[in-house]
Amino acid sequence: MAIRTEELLLNVGPQHPSTHGVFRIIVKLDGEIITEAIPVMGYLHRGTEKLAENLTYTQIIPYTDRMDYVSAMTNNYVLVHAVEQLMQLEIPERAEFLRLIVMELQRIASHMVWWGTYLLDIGAMSPFLYAFRDREIIINLFNELCGARLTYNYMRVGGVKWDAPEGWIEKVRDFVPYMREKLDEYHELVSGNEIFLARIKGIGKYDAETAIAYGLSGANLRCTGVDWDLRKAQPYSLYNRFEFDVPVSHNGDCYDRYLLRLEEVRQSLRILEQAVEQFPAEGEIMGKVPRVIRPPEGEIYAAIESPRGEIGCHIISKGKDKPYRLKFRRPSFVNLQILPKLLVGETMTNLITILGGIDIVVGEVDC
Repeated sequence: MAIRTEELLLNVGPQHPSTHGVFRIIVKLDGEIITEAIPVMGYLHRGTEKLAENLTYTQIIPYTDRMDYVSAMTNNYVLVHAVEQLMQLEIPERAEFLRLIVMELQRIASHMVWWGTYLLDIGAMSPFLYAFRDREIIINLFNELCGARLTYNYMRVGGVKWDAPEGWIEKVRDFVPYMREKLDEYHELVSGNEIFLARIKGIGKYDAETAIAYGLSGANLRCTGVDWDLRKAQPYSLYNRFEFDVPVSHNGDCYDRYLLRLEEVRQSLRILEQAVEQFPAEGEIMGKVPRVIRPPEGEIYAAIESPRGEIGCHIISKGKDKPYRLKFRRPSFVNLQILPKLLVGETMTNLITILGGIDIVVGEVDC
């Protein structure tokens, strides 16, 4: 005998920005089962691309910080990288090393936030404390470098704003073995836990064809067996100088995405280890850039690998000091599109597991 149920409309969110961002999902329930899921966006940092049309290229950089609070350095870079390609600028080697080092540190810090908050959401308190303890080391390094802990405004067209202070590179070097040890502890604490595995393994599963059709990138794509990382596929900055692997798995579920992000941390540590050893002893941190930045008339699309996948910047220039049009390809916005498909037929318990496994940042979604 079937149990009679009534359709229930439930709001999940929006939450305050300090609790994972202002994101809302409207779900329709038949008992415990989700029959429809509608993401609702537009609560935070809207209009960035339109605002950019009335800002100089340097003035746009702080807006990129706020697109993704936990990955501001990579967002800084994609904008200045696009402008530099349009202007065909040569970047000093020391500046490019500093950029690469802070981007990989930022990738680790971003994954630490994801790891800690994801496990907190599905019922584990301790990992959150360990993740933020270790992330704090990176935040302190950024604070020493540019005087900020969250929104850095560090990159500049042609280089970076500040050089590394004395002893800073040595601190990065010391961080690498420390973080490797802690990463092993993360796996020992969580990755084989039976309760954790029951909550995450086999949940939110999809194949490579589906991932490509939805335009997914980052761990959300690589978990289906697709070997695609822009640092390898379309090398930028100095990535072609370093040896590192692109983690790939084939199950396409939340557990695979979990393991991939932790392995990405390990590969970032490999890159950092090589970068600090090859770091130039001296050199300029800014290239030859006009006082007023006016890219030639034309357009360009530049893309890089952020912690959440491909982030791109499309600029149309009319030869003036402000862009005629600017468009960001935000990985969170694109990765989010598969969420309604994944949630239909699942229980409310699995909603949190799937949503956290996708790893979206709401500032990226809304701009």
